[in-house]
Amino acid sequence: MDFAGFSRKLISFVTNTLLVFLLGGTSVGIPHKEEVVKCCDEVHPLAKSIGAVNTIVRRPSDGKLIEREGANGIVSHASSPISGKIFVLVGAGGAGRALAFGAKDRGAQIVIFNRNYERAKALASAVSGEAFQFEYLNSFCPEEGMILANASSFGMEPNINQSPVSKEALRAYRLVFDAVYTPRNTTLLQEAAEVGAFVVSGVEMFIGQALGQFILFTGGPGIKPPHLSG
Repeated sequence: MDFAGFSRKLISFVTNTLLVFLLGGTSVGIPHKEEVVKCCDEVHPLAKSIGAVNTIVRRPSDGKLIEREGANGIVSHASSPISGKIFVLVGAGGAGRALAFGAKDRGAQIVIFNRNYERAKALASAVSGEAFQFEYLNSFCPEEGMILANASSFGMEPNINQSPVSKEALRAYRLVFDAVYTPRNTTLLQEAAEVGAFVVSGVEMFIGQALGQFILFTGGPGIKPPHLSG
């Protein structure tokens, strides 16, 4: 059985049926952010260049499915400008692409590591960055105070003891972000905090994205996010 083909057909059926007839919008998660682009009638220019979406809204006037730009993640959490900073990205899927384009817009120097080197090179080319083989990640240290963003599945349940970067290598980073939110306090974030880095979890990004989507889905006012701790 062609499971990949079946999955694509199922995504199309669910997206078009549920959104057109039942729902006002939907949030799109891993691993469907790239495939679901094909189901949209209109796509935001940024999402089109990224090649992935995380938010789809049904337009009431004609029922068309409209992609709307979602939260950008780490770039909105950085406590200081990232322009000119080396932004090391692990992962080149939908979330990784969104982070890469967001960092590019803010003037960061983007360096991409991915287990599939060809995908890393393709994304690096799209954002005028550099790509390296994944096995060189721990030895990559051209300067201190870099920014690290993990957009891979390293550390996600059930593999909670995994981390894409060794604890010793984390000493080169000032800010470490992990898009993984189950668990919230990943091994990567624990070890980064232990060596003195400022850390941001995927929960912050997830909640920020959800609040933005709430406004798009309901047309109502936003909600002030709760204080996040621990």
